[in-house]
Amino acid sequence: MPSHLYSFSFEPNPEWSRAFSPQPEIQRYLRHCAEKYNLLPQIRFGTEIAGARFDEHAGVWRIRTSTGEEITAKALVSGLGQLNRPHVPDLPGLASFAGTRFHSARWNHQHDLAGERVAVIGNGASALQFIPEIAKTAAHVTVFQRSANWVIPRNDRKFSAADKARFRRHPLLLRALRAFIWSMLEIRFLAFLRESWFSRRMTRTAIEYLHAQVSDPALRAKLTPDYPIGCKRILISDDYYQALVRPNVEVVTEPIERVTQGAVATKDGVERPADTIVFGTGFETTRFLAPLAIEGLGGAELHEVWCDGATAHLGVTVAGFPNLFLLYGPNTNLGHNSIIFMIECQVGYAVQCIQELSKRRASWLEVRPDVMDRYNQRLQTALSKTAWTAGCSSWYKTASGKVVNNWSGFTADYWRRTRHPNWHDYRFVRA
Repeated sequence: MPSHLYSFSFEPNPEWSRAFSPQPEIQRYLRHCAEKYNLLPQIRFGTEIAGARFDEHAGVWRIRTSTGEEITAKALVSGLGQLNRPHVPDLPGLASFAGTRFHSARWNHQHDLAGERVAVIGNGASALQFIPEIAKTAAHVTVFQRSANWVIPRNDRKFSAADKARFRRHPLLLRALRAFIWSMLEIRFLAFLRESWFSRRMTRTAIEYLHAQVSDPALRAKLTPDYPIGCKRILISDDYYQALVRPNVEVVTEPIERVTQGAVATKDGVERPADTIVFGTGFETTRFLAPLAIEGLGGAELHEVWCDGATAHLGVTVAGFPNLFLLYGPNTNLGHNSIIFMIECQVGYAVQCIQELSKRRASWLEVRPDVMDRYNQRLQTALSKTAWTAGCSSWYKTASGKVVNNWSGFTADYWRRTRHPNWHDYRFVRA
């Protein structure tokens, strides 16, 4: 996501070094925001939440930490999102591997990959970013690919000193740029509609990009997806294909059979030596709020309520779980625009709900089950017209094929729906 749209709307940053800034720079920006808005004194670090139970008689959430401490709160907001629990496949023999292994979301920064034989298992959005980097210094990189990605160019560029000076002098120019980026990305949603002209155009762009960067017909065949564009996450990169054609990088599409003490063996009988295994295998995306034990009205457990797939009203509130608000919850992920935009919409919605509780002197509010059901029925109908329901497996949907991660339309529509809560959708109760 371009830096200017990846930052908060209320805290524009004229100092971004690039159109797509690197991780350390993004982290510095977030720390700046936390310090500027005096958030750090309000944060308890190193505190793990084990579960929470709603006490309907008192009208509060009783939240348990992993150390047994109980915290009482009027409202409970989950900022866990969708991409927080790394998924590591249960490969035969993995425990016997004598080298170093880690997931990309839990990167081992103390381990130097220079000169090593690195096995990369998985090739999603994270792998797309780290493979080009480790290929620069590793002796050899073997990429074990289960399915190919649709990749389009990122067109990254540096911002000059003059660019940054203009942004500092003219804040409106910076906001205009952010709005322009948002509007251009918003149009991309049309590429996710099945058989649309935009879908065909993006497919052509991706194929042309692949052919321009990869001349080897055998490698090109491995990197050509066999599913409609958009069914899985579309990836953007200026250096992924360029890394895969390096002489020290090999792409393997044969399924993995087992891991040995010093290699990864595929079903064709070939063992490829490895000093380190890096998993780029994504996250457990459909188990929202796992492993927290969340109990709502009548002792209902959220993971049981969601056994057929997570659902929520506008991705924020859940029937039977009063005063619980989700950020980046079910069906709020995007394939075309900024999640930061969506989260800001959700924060505003949750804040208005909490303020309304105080205004009405109510103990709790709960979205009406019929309202949530109607919303999700319409949502799934809209999703059925998109590429996300096409015939491929992806982290967007459950094993049964239900899309539980993605929003069904434009972000402007989501902003309109969440701008002001409809209080008729809720019931207010005094404990």
